[in-house]
Amino acid sequence: MNKCDHTVWPGILGKPDLGTTGFELKRGTTNSFDAPTAWSGRFWARTGCNFDDSGHGTCKTGDCNSGEVNCNGNGAAPPATLAEFTLGSGSQQDYYDVSLVDGYNVPMLVEASGGSGACATTGCGADMNRRCPSELRVDGGDACQSACGAFGKDEYCCGGAFNSPSVCKPSVYSEIFKSACPKSYSYAFDDASSTFTCAEADYTITFCPSSFPSLKSLIESGPGSSMEEAAVTTSSWIANLATGESIITKPFSLSIYALFFVALTFIFFPI
Repeated sequence: MNKCDHTVWPGILGKPDLGTTGFELKRGTTNSFDAPTAWSGRFWARTGCNFDDSGHGTCKTGDCNSGEVNCNGNGAAPPATLAEFTLGSGSQQDYYDVSLVDGYNVPMLVEASGGSGACATTGCGADMNRRCPSELRVDGGDACQSACGAFGKDEYCCGGAFNSPSVCKPSVYSEIFKSACPKSYSYAFDDASSTFTCAEADYTITFCPSSFPSLKSLIESGPGSSMEEAAVTTSSWIANLATGESIITKPFSLSIYALFFVALTFIFFPI
């Protein structure tokens, strides 16, 4: 169920087609899809969309540049949080993850039910838009770029001479994402702790889950604590180390109870 205080427009990219590649999902509504075995694709949330009566328009984040509600085979324009799936055949395992490799726009969780195997819940429940280093922040603060998206360097994008796990290592920027969202992909070769498996399961994707932030210390320490202030400001000074800057940032108080995150859920049934 969508409990957000605003509408989102999920986008879908995958093969074969699930009957739609994008749709409007208002507060208090749900949607479900029957996916065939061996389906592979991704889901994401578009926000700040403005579509006219004919279904034409654009979105502020996660836009697929189709000019329509349907994405028509286009993926999300970064930055966008992605839920990715590769479904097995029969009793073969499904593979799924939540990826921040293309940046972040909304919190997201993926939960498996009714399946066999590990079937762990994964995702990023933290508000990375508030924790985003200034050099990665999109104008308006509605999304946070990856270092690859912001700087385009091979060392961040794992391209060129860095196109292997042995050479492309986590950066201080990817570590900011990883520390807040330890189960999500933070860079291209972050497979070991970020890919999950289950067999013959149903999957629920929840945007903006209310159970955040993911850092246990924030939950335990409570609003306005020194631990919470440190979590918000650490990303700035770590990023400054990466760029050679020596700016001292004054900590500020951020109440986790002042952040209003509510759930948007749709159910994904493999068949």
